[in-house]
Amino acid sequence: MIRLLLTPTRLGRLLPLWLLLAPALIWLVGLILLPHLDLLWLSLQTRGDGGGDYTFGAGNYLTFFDEPLYWRTFARTAVMSLIATALTLVTAFPIAWYLAKIAQGRLRQLLFVLCLLPFWVSEMVRTFGWILLLQSNGVIPHLLQRFGFTDQPVELLYHDATILLGLVYSSLLFMVIPLANTLDTLDDSLVEAAYNLGGNGVSILRDIVLPHAAPGIAAGTIVVFMLTLGNYLSPVLLGGKNSLWFTEQIYNQFITRFNWQQGAAFGFLLLILSTLLVWAGLKLTGQSFGEAMRKS
Repeated sequence: MIRLLLTPTRLGRLLPLWLLLAPALIWLVGLILLPHLDLLWLSLQTRGDGGGDYTFGAGNYLTFFDEPLYWRTFARTAVMSLIATALTLVTAFPIAWYLAKIAQGRLRQLLFVLCLLPFWVSEMVRTFGWILLLQSNGVIPHLLQRFGFTDQPVELLYHDATILLGLVYSSLLFMVIPLANTLDTLDDSLVEAAYNLGGNGVSILRDIVLPHAAPGIAAGTIVVFMLTLGNYLSPVLLGGKNSLWFTEQIYNQFITRFNWQQGAAFGFLLLILSTLLVWAGLKLTGQSFGEAMRKS
């Protein structure tokens, strides 16, 4: 049987396929699978008293539940990420609809370029741009004072609303693109027929547009939620010391405390959280991950 499967003719046919897949496989195994396995092994090693020998077990994971700061920060990060994802969806949907159904020709191309333009610079530069706008001596507080909305410049940084603003801004494009691609395939005659049959904007949105856009919504929501949950710069820079974001806890364990074992455990807890929430969201909406990614 093995000889029949590995005949020279069959090997000659499969060789080009394996050569094409080789870069992707090397990338997945070398840069994703092996590092994650190494971190998993680290997370199961507990440092002994006084920095001595390591013991194998779930001690690093139990530390997470023993310390209220860790699991409260963990829960806060999850809730804030869900809120940011919902706000991103609400903000991106009208933009995607305009790009897919209203804008035409060069205007549509120009709008796509304008959506991409902020992402030509790094996230750090874009985040510092928001700091220049929102800090007490920045542009927006100065304009608020000048037009009489405030008596003196106010500090708009270091609030939960500011963190959400940064998260939505940094991930908006990843919601707009799958939504626009999905809405572009919606037949306009269906909407026209619904209006002719007495439908209104709300019923058409509920019964026609949203069901058709469901794969794009699922794909965009998955990507945006994963990005916001694992974001580090926006919460730390815009939220300051009181941001209480779980990725900051992971950073502190790795870089500040040099406790790689604890940091690896926290990283896997974040991975488990994101996986469970994405799975629950797909189950509640009746979507499958493959279908959402394929149709978007």
